[in-house]
Amino acid sequence: MKKLLAVLALTVLTAPVWAASRTVTLSVPTMDCPVCPITVKKALTKIPGVSQVEVNFDKRLATVTFDDSRTSVDVLTRATKDAGYPSTLAGNTK
Repeated sequence: MKKLLAVLALTVLTAPVWAASRTVTLSVPTMDCPVCPITVKKALTKIPGVSQVEVNFDKRLATVTFDDSRTSVDVLTRATKDAGYPSTLAGNTK
């Protein structure tokens, strides 16, 4: 019985954390030409765990849906910065 409980406890403790899909909006104020959104979108879609990216040039925003067990907002903002377009979290997250 103790072995069974030990196995069950190990199973619970080592079970994968269930990931949640999360959507955030990033403010990318330095997008100033029609090619900028393409570069920002390409940088974000390369990140493992990102499932969808929509970039709005007129509003200077990027909406990103991602698996929060595979990436984070910090990784997303670092990717835009590394592509030449620093960003910050804007608005609500889902």
